[in-house]
Order: sequence, then C-alpha cells, then structure tokens
Amino acid sequence: MTDTHVVAVCGSLRDRSYTRLSLERVLDGVRDAGATGEMLDLREYDLPPMNADRDGQGDSADVVRRIREADAVVLGTPMYHGSYSGVLKNALDYCGFDEFDGKTVGLVAVAGGSFPVTALDHLRSVCRSLNAWVLPHQAAVPNASSQFDGRELENESIGERLAVLGRRTVGFASIEPDPATFESGENVGAEGK
Repeated sequence: MTDTHVVAVCGSLRDRSYTRLSLERVLDGVRDAGATGEMLDLREYDLPPMNADRDGQGDSADVVRRIREADAVVLGTPMYHGSYSGVLKNALDYCGFDEFDGKTVGLVAVAGGSFPVTALDHLRSVCRSLNAWVLPHQAAVPNASSQFDGRELENESIGERLAVLGRRTVGFASIEPDPATFESGENVGAEGK
C-alpha cells in the first residue's frame, strides 16, 4: 500500500459518459497499484467561465484544492473538434503552477470516431506549460460507442491500457521533477494562481 492519492478529472458533462467510464478503469489500475483514487466529476461543480479579474468563482476553490492536494492527476476528455473539451479547459484555467508544477499527469481521450491523438497532444502541451510531468504512456478510446456495452468495456486491450495508465500514474507519482520548461517560463499568467 502506498500513500499516493490520484485524482481523475472527468472533462465530460454527459450522463452516459464514455470518458467517465474510461476513467473508472484507470482508477481500478490506481487501486491495483495500492494507491487511493477518486473521480473529480465536473458535472458536480458550479464552474462559471473563468474570469481572471474575479477570484474564487462558484466552486472553483474546491476543484483547485482537490487537484493541488492530489499526488498525481489523470485528465480525461472527450474529443471535440480535434481537441479536448471546453469544460476541462475551463477547469484547468482555474489552476496554475501551484496545482501542477512537478506533478505527474496521465492523459485519457475518448472519441466517437477515430483515434483522438490531437486531444492528447493538446492536453500534453497545456500540462507541460504548467511544468507538470506528463506520462509518456497515454490511453485513447476510439469509436467509443462500439467499445462499451452499457458500463462494461468490451475491448480488453483498451481496458488493459487504461489500467496500465492508472498503475503507471501511481508508479511515477514521486518521480523527480524535470527542470522548468521554456513554456512554463513564458507562461506568466499561471504564476501564483
């Protein structure tokens, strides 16, 4: 058993969300690795569009606190127009270096169509600009409606990839942080959030 705690942030508001179901498999992998994990379901929070002139809007302080207190984070998103969801973008906009600097982050993207590689690439860039350590291993669920039967993931290889992401998130949660990136040095807007 480890003291590591992982928060999986679900960037989907759908009631029947394949992103949420995929993150549940990741959290199974987290628990298999002896750590604790919880879902941060953005449906449950009042997060108005981030306004940099106003601090503490809605439930933003609680969302930010939960991400900051986690030892590692997994970000899950549906792919919308080749990128990640606006819901997840808004939640991340409330965060900054205090929440992500040196933190291990895993990535999951789900698509109704083909492989959601651009959503994963865009999230990776955002996390690197906050000086997070993004796992090289990532998980994608293409053609999501054909991968699930109800709540059950039928594709074993995707299920294993999601579980491995959970285990690796735990395994690398205490990795020595990289030196600051060029992007993080240029991202002054995230400083002190």
